[in-house]
Amino acid sequence: MKKVIAHSLREKADEVAFNFSRKDRPGNVSGETFRVDSIHPLSESTAYVHFKKNTGKIAVAFFYYINMNGGMWQYFFPTYDHCIGAEKLRDILHDAEQKNFKYNFQSNE
Repeated sequence: MKKVIAHSLREKADEVAFNFSRKDRPGNVSGETFRVDSIHPLSESTAYVHFKKNTGKIAVAFFYYINMNGGMWQYFFPTYDHCIGAEKLRDILHDAEQKNFKYNFQSNE
């Protein structure tokens, strides 16, 4: 991961922790606070962030970098259903690559 992207990931993770720690945040009925416990790169453009809550619980968010408008990190808190869907997506992308490969050898005329 490039240094500038790693730094922007850290900034985004800190921003998420701050926003989720807001006492007036909808859904924050117990007044939980979040802090970044650790950041784990998964690839050049993905990572997961381990948040520690003041309740002792943890939360895990998946972050992904989108290279548009100067680049930005987005995130969500995945569930098991997200993981199952992502595993299936791998197969679908593989199938698309297999079907598209032959078009590399056709002329554009």
